[in-house]
Order: sequence, then C-alpha cells, then structure tokens
Amino acid sequence: MEKLDVRGLSCPIPVIRTKKLIDQGVAEIQIVGDSAVSRENVSKLARSCGYTVDMKVDDKNNWEMEIKK
Repeated sequence: MEKLDVRGLSCPIPVIRTKKLIDQGVAEIQIVGDSAVSRENVSKLARSCGYTVDMKVDDKNNWEMEIKK
C-alpha cells in the first residue's frame, strides 16, 4: 500500500498527488490530511476512478483515508 501525506497542503495539490498515484496503477493508497476541502475532493476523485473509500476523521478534522481498487 502506498502512503501519501497531504497535511498542510491546499487543493489542488492533494488531488494532483493522489491522481499521480492512481495514474501509475497503484491499487491501494493510504492518504492522511488535515483539510476538509482536500478530504472531499480526494474522495470524489477516488470514487470517480472506481476506488472504494474508507475514511476516519478525528475531532480536530485530521483524516485518514484508504482507497482501494
């Protein structure tokens, strides 16, 4: 499983980095971030590319997402 840390990054950077891994054919990616906008945009991208999304969000809006093909 590839790991991607997008904490502290503003969109569209998290989406671009996730898309790069998807385009490389990576089947499982673990992504961690801290922006609600990035969380929504990355999950939309993953679903549109046929990935399932498993999300965990804490009370400080930090999130961890696993996407799988």
